Amino acid sequence: MKNRVTEQDRVTAAPARTGDSPRARRGGFPRPRAGRRTPPLVLLLPAAAAAVIALLPLGYLGVRALERGTGFALDIALEQRTLELLGRSLGLTAIVVSASLVLGISLAWLTVRTDLPGRKAFGVLATLPLAVPSYVAAFTWISAAPSLAGLAGACVTLTFACFPYVYLPVAAVLRGIDPAQEEAARSLGSGAWRAFRTVTLPQLRPAAAGGAILVALYVLSDFGSVSITRYDTFTRAIHTSYQASFDRTPAAVLGCVLVAMTVLLVAAEHRTRGRAGHARTGRGSARPPVRLRLGAWTGPALAWCTAVAAASVAFPLLTLGYWLTVGNSGFDGAKFWSATLTTLTVAAVGALVTTLLALPVGVLSARHRGRLARLLEQSVYAGHAVPGITVGLALVFFAVRYAYPLYQEYPLLIVAYVVLFLPVAVGAARAAVLQSPPVLEDVARSLGRGPIGVLREVTVPLAAPGVAAGAALTFVVIMKELPATLLLRPTGADTLATRLWTETGAGAFAGAAPYAAAIVLLAAVPSYLLGRRS
Repeated sequence: MKNRVTEQDRVTAAPARTGDSPRARRGGFPRPRAGRRTPPLVLLLPAAAAAVIALLPLGYLGVRALERGTGFALDIALEQRTLELLGRSLGLTAIVVSASLVLGISLAWLTVRTDLPGRKAFGVLATLPLAVPSYVAAFTWISAAPSLAGLAGACVTLTFACFPYVYLPVAAVLRGIDPAQEEAARSLGSGAWRAFRTVTLPQLRPAAAGGAILVALYVLSDFGSVSITRYDTFTRAIHTSYQASFDRTPAAVLGCVLVAMTVLLVAAEHRTRGRAGHARTGRGSARPPVRLRLGAWTGPALAWCTAVAAASVAFPLLTLGYWLTVGNSGFDGAKFWSATLTTLTVAAVGALVTTLLALPVGVLSARHRGRLARLLEQSVYAGHAVPGITVGLALVFFAVRYAYPLYQEYPLLIVAYVVLFLPVAVGAARAAVLQSPPVLEDVARSLGRGPIGVLREVTVPLAAPGVAAGAALTFVVIMKELPATLLLRPTGADTLATRLWTETGAGAFAGAAPYAAAIVLLAAVPSYLLGRRS
């Protein structure tokens, strides 16, 4: 038995002839798989520079926090005030995440799976709060109802600003779920609610969890809305500690605690996500699911969707309109146009520099899948989960100690934008490069083009539309950034966000309204163009 050789064994063991090789049978020579070639220096050097820039603030923040000894840092990290801030931050995060899950899942289900009248319009309205920065929403709520200052105001503001992060992925999953699964459950005697709970809801869990982690990270890193609503969290305490004391070590320690919180939160989400998944075999059913008839519940469902749209979109816009039309006799046009010009300038330069540094990283991660490329890509994502107040604080410490000429100058502010928003541009660049055919790059190499020539004549032109979209998105998020800009902007220079923060801090709501309206309008234009393109 052990000496028996089958015909299949002989075929497998026989040396392959030239004409019978898999390559020959397929016809022609296939392109090399990604990761086979050594990454060229023209990509490695700028990608390494981007990684160093991204990691520098975090590394130096840790050094600064420990410069007076581990014992001193632990005393600050474990004192009662720090533990109180920890409880307040986590409590606010828990409330906002829970409320966002309720709003996001309910609106997604009503607009995608029911016969709700006007469901398409409500679906669009559910995404519009993303165009309104949380600190602008906080300004509108506090200016209209000062009694909301504190935990209530922070919860309301952040919930209505963040629930689209849950709505969007959950709605996408609901559109893609095979309707035959729910229909099978209904045919076996399950009611509409039981079918949703036992069949649909488990498939929504990964999308809802992904949205929830985004909301949690947003709340932990938020500075503007908690400052305007006057609710002390880590971000506000870090800024206060930095401004109020000559000893900046406590602020550095609080920054490290905040970074540790975000890292632990991301790690916990990955750990609890599990390996369970839901996938369909084959193409599945192409027909849309049968929409659930709301019947007597149509009225309450309409009231619910209308209330959410009114609170998250209509109320902020109407409040801005009110403050723009009354009490603006003391409006300073010179300051407004100066802040607008500064905002557009730093956003444009920041988006350009960030995109230029992101392009080599995106090409490396798309075309060279080795360990080095993966390490560089992961390094530039280091700033993604780090709050802006922490990045700004670390760069202040670094500039004062080692690069004082850059302190409160525009180059250092641009570095902060690169650290914070490099992942946005890298993701767009990587996706754009992956969509372009690699075989064209191989053809260019076979014709004698070097790495720079291939990059300039083939890779970049093919990926240009996607890279440009990433640059536009980076422009939008830089324009709305507040905490790092507050710490790093040159003396006397203001952006729209910092002017809004200054005016609301002084209680001048009418004076803050033009800056808030300008932020919303300027952010809406690129957002509209990006949405139309996609």
